[in-house]
Amino acid sequence: MHGLINRSLECFLRDTYGSTVWLDVVSRANLPFDRFEAMLDYDDRLTYAVLMAASDRLSKPRETLLEDLGTYLVSNPNNESLRRLLRFGGDTYIEFLHSLDDLNGRAKLALSELELPRMTLHGGRDGNDFRLVCKGPPRGFGRVMRGVLRAMADDYGALVLLKDIDGETGCEEIAITLVQSRFSDGRDFRLAGPVGV
Repeated sequence: MHGLINRSLECFLRDTYGSTVWLDVVSRANLPFDRFEAMLDYDDRLTYAVLMAASDRLSKPRETLLEDLGTYLVSNPNNESLRRLLRFGGDTYIEFLHSLDDLNGRAKLALSELELPRMTLHGGRDGNDFRLVCKGPPRGFGRVMRGVLRAMADDYGALVLLKDIDGETGCEEIAITLVQSRFSDGRDFRLAGPVGV
């Protein structure tokens, strides 16, 4: 697993639950270190060991932690660069959804060795119902995307309903219903970022 994914998981756990919890997770997962390096590759087993240890320590299902990780990746101020990358997908939530097909390619422009699942968006007949298919490793990425989708809806001020649906083997699928595109004001976003970012 790419170190950036592991580092994101580490930062999420530390920022959300504190350093003491993170160090307890490190101990429970039998990690030989207490920090992931963002530019290294790690055995997938280490990532899943951290997830299982965090799930046990926090008494939360792994799926809930992954969805919370997705929300953290968009909403935490430390991750403004990722939020900006996602917001470049369009001016509306629907445009953002349609940009997800290209997310893997955009991520590779920033970090060529990062492998994300292939994402395909299928639109519904009425234009408000969509299905996002995440195909390929890492396992659980669909849950992370569910958190991202929820946080981005808040970012755009849209009201959406999300539901996991059964997909083909090796795929995670999310049904997305756009209830209202302008439900609230959303968060401020300008194409030109603040100076120094």
